[in-house]
Amino acid sequence: MEPATVDATLRSQAGVICRRQVRAAGLDDNDIERFVRRRLWAVVHPGVYVDHTGPTSWLQRAWAALLALEPAVLAGPSALRVHGLPAGGETAPGCEGRDGVVHVAVDRDRHVKAPPGVVVVRRAGLARRSQAHHSPPRLRLEEALVDVADDAVRDVDAVAVIAAACQQGLTTPTRLLATVRSRQRLKRRRLLLELLGEAATGVRSVLERRYLREVERPHGLPIGRRQRRLRTRTGSAYRDVEYSEQCAVIELDGRLVHRTADARWRDLERDVESAVVGDVTVRLGWVHLADPCRTAAAIVSLLRSRGWTGTGTACSPSCPLGTAVGTTPNRRGTPERGGSPAPGAGDPPR
Repeated sequence: MEPATVDATLRSQAGVICRRQVRAAGLDDNDIERFVRRRLWAVVHPGVYVDHTGPTSWLQRAWAALLALEPAVLAGPSALRVHGLPAGGETAPGCEGRDGVVHVAVDRDRHVKAPPGVVVVRRAGLARRSQAHHSPPRLRLEEALVDVADDAVRDVDAVAVIAAACQQGLTTPTRLLATVRSRQRLKRRRLLLELLGEAATGVRSVLERRYLREVERPHGLPIGRRQRRLRTRTGSAYRDVEYSEQCAVIELDGRLVHRTADARWRDLERDVESAVVGDVTVRLGWVHLADPCRTAAAIVSLLRSRGWTGTGTACSPSCPLGTAVGTTPNRRGTPERGGSPAPGAGDPPR
């Protein structure tokens, strides 16, 4: 190979190259030492170099990690980033920012030491889970998404990163479901199976159960009426949860991708028909059910504003209802508190 191959390799790898590639191009260690001595190159990791001496970009650090640990591929948030998903390093909760560490996957049987600023994960069957022909090499999108969702700090963050990928059309719930089913050791396997199974089939039963078990019951909400059939101008419809006395309706939607225009129009027409008769409709999805306490606090406020005299129940010391219980703004914006006044509260001051 001609020395010019060094320049081509540097261009294809964001200005990063390793000793093996330099030697394959016909140069030797003396040439590398000369480039470093003249400050044309700088050492990133032992045996890995970048073609300048200034600060390295995230992409250059990613290439340096891959070359230092080769064969390896980008994993987790790093893989999502190069797949084009903003959640890979910019906005997704629980993911590192643009200047965060680089996540790299190697085969399960390898024992390697992670260079500074690099997190190494081991994967069985890495070859079939990866796209080594891409530049830079990375885990398949579905594999990286499942990893990031499983490692998220909160359930709501796990749902958010999955939903973002599906809504952008980068993958589908069906493909993600197949990936989860192939992975036995996942902390959130049950949540992901429920989330993706419902989204793939359009069945709402799982989301309805979660609303009943994690929002309504543990937070002391009134028991809603389920799947009440009603006739509309366009035919029959079913309300997922109806609080008849408060004229409030909860609609649960487990889809992770945008609905068709016709479906959205049907939702709008049904909501308008409900509003005409005095009912208010609230639509909840997986991102809301993944944070049941916050959702319960919002529903309590809604029901109290429409005549419910209950207060709700905090399910734990950290539950938002623990500080907001019994308080709701009236129509003039003045807080009203539930319960009886304290003895002597109405006595004139002495």
